[in-house]
Amino acid sequence: MNDTSVQSVSVSVENLHKQYRMGSEDVRVLRGVDLSVHQGEWLAILGASGSGKSTLLHLIGGLDTPDTGTVHFNDRDIYAGLSTAKRDRFRNQHVGFVFQFYHLLPELNVLENTMITGMIGPRRRELRDKAGALLERLGLSDRLRHKPKELSGGERQRVAIARALINEPDLLLADEPTGNLDRATGLTILDLFAELHAGGQTIVMVTHDESIAERADRSLTLENGVLAPH
Repeated sequence: MNDTSVQSVSVSVENLHKQYRMGSEDVRVLRGVDLSVHQGEWLAILGASGSGKSTLLHLIGGLDTPDTGTVHFNDRDIYAGLSTAKRDRFRNQHVGFVFQFYHLLPELNVLENTMITGMIGPRRRELRDKAGALLERLGLSDRLRHKPKELSGGERQRVAIARALINEPDLLLADEPTGNLDRATGLTILDLFAELHAGGQTIVMVTHDESIAERADRSLTLENGVLAPH
């Protein structure tokens, strides 16, 4: 377990509230979440299905907007301090997302799916070389021209991880990254996360599985809209 006591805070969440309208009712998902994530930390957030884990992850990464509360990333308020366009740029440059269901574009091959989030960044030739190096690192150098339908679940998730890493994000957000995989394949993905973390990658991962959360430096539980130590 890493000692985060002397590390700077990468993400700071204060009094975060979020509710959604479902039919004729307002459903309060987050009820005043407070959270600090240190640079280089691997944090797991546990919670039952529907507890608001994904909502919290989306708010940390700027994919959604809170009703009230703040999210600071390296001392920058990503909601009060940034326009929507600037927040989109911030997310592209600083945050990588890994989802349970991969979200790969079926018409693109492995190399193209990896490159897609970096298209507004480096020149295409540099981006292609970078994507190829990432995919080789993840054991996919022989799959560059394959379409997602030609890949196993574990291979698709590794492509999704490569896509999340293409812009060298400061923060990697993982939403149930092993939830759509068999246990053996899921463990290989967790080993990959451990390797990234050992290299200094900051990771926030949500899961409902305690055995998966044990791989992280620290675990919190989201219940009744608030976070508590696990």
